[in-house]
Amino acid sequence: MSRHETSPSTVQPASNHRPNACCFCWCCCCSCSWNEDRERAWRASRETKLESIPNCEACAKPTPEEVQGWAQSFDKLMKSPAGRNVFREFLRTEYSEENMLFWLACEELKTECNKHTIDEKARMIYEDYISILSPKEVSLDSRVREVINRKMQEPSSHTFDDAQLQIYTLMHRDSYPRFLNSAIYKSLLQTVSHSSSES
Repeated sequence: MSRHETSPSTVQPASNHRPNACCFCWCCCCSCSWNEDRERAWRASRETKLESIPNCEACAKPTPEEVQGWAQSFDKLMKSPAGRNVFREFLRTEYSEENMLFWLACEELKTECNKHTIDEKARMIYEDYISILSPKEVSLDSRVREVINRKMQEPSSHTFDDAQLQIYTLMHRDSYPRFLNSAIYKSLLQTVSHSSSES
């Protein structure tokens, strides 16, 4: 490395303040005081530095009841846009965010009706998450891979259903229990409960 180049580890953000952070996920949706409260609580509870989450879902501030509900079932967590955002942030700390990204891409594919769009999106999903050459490859068994390879000859909006179920099950069994015990979830629960008691 030449002396004119800068190591990525030495690059410091201009400011810790994110003026356009959304209520929940640090994208560019809006700005609110709840986000600042949450950031302070999380900064105090963890040292993990995460870069901004690209393409996170727009969502409203979750209620304490909603956040508590995420601990009751994985389905409740995954049905909530706010829940998916926070779970996705947790997955980033475990270097397995591709599982959520793949699941979301499959959900989006299911809403498509146009044949050309389905073909295009299916090939993108395959290249991004199924191909062994992809850095974001998800962990699937050989049977599911064979099914996908056959279906890719004539892709449909349900080409990845088996794979999506397998990844959903993996997240449920493997990542979800750790998420519930993580500083990310516990701090969020504390923050929303505190905000609710003050209002």
